[in-house]
Amino acid sequence: MRVSIRNLTVALVVMVSALWFSASPSLGQATQTAPKAAAPATARPATQTAQGAQRYSGPRTPDGKPDFSGIWQAINTAEWDIQAHDAKQGPLVVMGAEGGIPAGIGVVEGGPLPYKPEALKQKKENEENWLARDPEVKCFLPGLPRATYMPFPFEIVQNSKFVAFNYEFDFASRVVNIGMKSEAPVDSWMGWSKGSWDGDTLVVDVTGMVEDTWFDRAGDFHSGDMHLIERYTMTSPNTMLYEVTVDDPQVYTRPWKMSMPLYRRMEKNIQLLEYNCVPFVEELQLGHLRKVRTPEEIEQDNKPIDNPGGKLAPGAVPE
Repeated sequence: MRVSIRNLTVALVVMVSALWFSASPSLGQATQTAPKAAAPATARPATQTAQGAQRYSGPRTPDGKPDFSGIWQAINTAEWDIQAHDAKQGPLVVMGAEGGIPAGIGVVEGGPLPYKPEALKQKKENEENWLARDPEVKCFLPGLPRATYMPFPFEIVQNSKFVAFNYEFDFASRVVNIGMKSEAPVDSWMGWSKGSWDGDTLVVDVTGMVEDTWFDRAGDFHSGDMHLIERYTMTSPNTMLYEVTVDDPQVYTRPWKMSMPLYRRMEKNIQLLEYNCVPFVEELQLGHLRKVRTPEEIEQDNKPIDNPGGKLAPGAVPE
């Protein structure tokens, strides 16, 4: 009988507890409905980028600007083709799958590039003669914006007056002068970069680029009148949004834009290494200048000197 009374008591306690908890908000509910603590007064409010993504507010330089310092790299297929493209066989059959071109969704906004008819014809000819015409094949400086998304990292170093970009490919580099108003004294492979700040975005106005650089390996090109507006915006501790608007009325019917994320390289002891490609293209560029000796000439040079008349042999020095 004692067992039955004990069980009855336990049951009554459980029922009373259940009724009490059902009438009162749970601890979890109370926590969820409690007002959130106000953000610290020193926290920077998040703003919006041009694309609507929340802008990251991270470490600052001594002058209060976002700190872009570090080694960065793009991860996409824009180096092969900045427009959307299918995978296809590469130009060297002997390389098989390793020489193939990967598919890509493209980085150009708003559809195909707005080529003028005559410029589109030139682009197609460039693509058909990629290995013969691409300046990258010849180890020329890549120019902008191509240097940004080549399959090589680049480093950013900055202070209040300058932002320096050092690219691994072919020792390419440029310096963005903050607040500079002067124009390019002469055209160059990496252009003339004038910088300014739009809030937390670094804006770079690039002019004075030679017409010899390309955008990609698909033959997309520009004229010497090209004008670029680059925008660099931090989006997280290790990502950055890169946007560039291209204005070239000689080649395109209107300005156009491409954008992509850039990623900070986080490997231990990461650093820029050398990609000195000049020795790689000596045979390609200068091999045709080498004198080809025929077998007869080689045989003649190896014969012993027969000089009965006292004449000097070719190359001999008189005593």
